[in-house]
Amino acid sequence: MYPGVHAQSTPDKPAVIMAGSGEIVTYKQLDERSNQLAQLFRDRGLKKGDAIAVYMENNSRYHEVLWAAQRAGLYYTAISYRLTAPEVEYIVGDCGARVFVTSHDQREAAAEMIAGDMLPGVHTRLMINGTIDGFESYEDVVGAMSTEPIADETEGRDMLYSSGTTGRPKGVRVPIPDSPMGTPDGVTVLSQALYGVTPDSVYLSPAPLYHSAPLRFTMAAQRLGATVVVMEHFDPMEYLRLIEKHKITYSQVVPTMFVRMLKLPKEEREKPDTSSLQVVIHAAAPCPIPVKEQMIEWWGPVLFEYYAGTEGNGFVCCNSEEWLAHKGTVGKAILGTVHIVDEDGTEQPTGESGTIYFEGGSEFEYHNDPEKTKGSRNDKGWSTLGDIGYLDEDGYLYLTDRKAFMIISGGVNIYPQEAENVLTMHPKVFDVAVFGVPNDDFGEEVKAVVQPADMADAGPALERELIAFCREHLADVKCPRSVDFEAELPRHPTGKLYKRLLKDRYWTGHETRIV
Repeated sequence: MYPGVHAQSTPDKPAVIMAGSGEIVTYKQLDERSNQLAQLFRDRGLKKGDAIAVYMENNSRYHEVLWAAQRAGLYYTAISYRLTAPEVEYIVGDCGARVFVTSHDQREAAAEMIAGDMLPGVHTRLMINGTIDGFESYEDVVGAMSTEPIADETEGRDMLYSSGTTGRPKGVRVPIPDSPMGTPDGVTVLSQALYGVTPDSVYLSPAPLYHSAPLRFTMAAQRLGATVVVMEHFDPMEYLRLIEKHKITYSQVVPTMFVRMLKLPKEEREKPDTSSLQVVIHAAAPCPIPVKEQMIEWWGPVLFEYYAGTEGNGFVCCNSEEWLAHKGTVGKAILGTVHIVDEDGTEQPTGESGTIYFEGGSEFEYHNDPEKTKGSRNDKGWSTLGDIGYLDEDGYLYLTDRKAFMIISGGVNIYPQEAENVLTMHPKVFDVAVFGVPNDDFGEEVKAVVQPADMADAGPALERELIAFCREHLADVKCPRSVDFEAELPRHPTGKLYKRLLKDRYWTGHETRIV
């Protein structure tokens, strides 16, 4: 299963539709163009196990680059186009990329890399939709290659990097399989077995393709012959319009996207017809219970949640019916066995929180970081992503928070996700971050930084209103003692909040717990 198969059976079927421009890439075009780039990889000396890097925004050429690397048996690293040139330099060097593909939209950063000699290990630099000094025209050099498959096609693998919210990003490296082209991967199997994806499915991808879930789920859809609609940027109202326009059957979002849609005026958000939806997958962060309740009421029982990481060491999931019976859960494990472990390494009983470990999941390592790899395992060989949670009596997992975000105030452990879940539902709150800040008496105290729906509301009155609102739902100790206001919070397009950027402001000059 891969685009080459569908190029034979349904050559004119859209493999990719760009939501904004309406540009269509057919399966025949995707197959031929990825063949041409794979031919270029071989022509430039790349062999199985070598690496390339991709640094560009969502565009119509993105998937052909991924598929070219996939069918050439390469590691491919997709890099956020929001990173600066030095940050890109680190990842490109760390992953060992020999080919670097970017776009004319990223020309300023690309020019800085060339001027600073930041791509020393790269021998081929390609630019899409235009070029600058130091880069070859992608269209010219790739277009000159044969559209026939390379003689030694074999499955490659992505090698993706953490977003760097807690320090320098690290690449997750899994051995390249010794598999012929077309061998289904784990996400493809899940897409079929859990979500019922078929060639008739239409997938809406609202997030940047450099992130692991959009990258893997869109490629799985194309393995199965479905059509992928790619948004250049997420906009809540446009997302809803696209569901109606393309009769979307399945999609993947993050909880902040649910919140953005629910904060639209009810008459506007309910105007587009969303009845074509069969499966809406969400992950990446805990979803507040009231948010998910409202989404199920609106769209019906089409929501499917999962908990997993780029590392692939375990997979937990649930459908809407399971969630409604166990509100707040992220599901049961279908890959790996979940264990909840305390700081001393003791497994915790039902209902008690601790670090979440997986036993029996896939093996992985953090590239060039043996200490981080070692730190992700315990003495039993179980692995963790660093999250905190607990199991109920039926074996359903609940996330409490990231271990790194836990606040210790006067010896009490506080998980800021609880206050965030409450405050995000306040009508005057557009976005919120809760974390610990220094306190001379208690070590830390709870702070909230809020992006108001209207910045004109920011001030002492709203601060008091939000603190009181939080205390209506949670114990005082879990609620912020103070609230600051920002015009915009530093949130990744995938929904991840860069708390470190906020915390650094409050911890500078103090003995810090920031990690």
